[in-house]
Amino acid sequence: MKKKSILDHVLVPKHEILSEEEKETLLKKYGIKEKQLPRILATDPVVKEIGAKPGDVLKITREFMGKKSVYYRIVVKK
Repeated sequence: MKKKSILDHVLVPKHEILSEEEKETLLKKYGIKEKQLPRILATDPVVKEIGAKPGDVLKITREFMGKKSVYYRIVVKK
């Protein structure tokens, strides 16, 4: 029997790890530094599930009533 993934739950939005190039483009687009991004802990269950590590930037896409919203978070240890 296959173990269920937390990512399969209806309330968990889509999480993607940005490549280094995508990360640099994002920071340039908004004129910010990594430390200015909102944080997400490396201990977060979704972060663990997708294999993200500290320093990775996640693109989180939430959908509500047919509208998509995109959020970015940087993975931190604590």
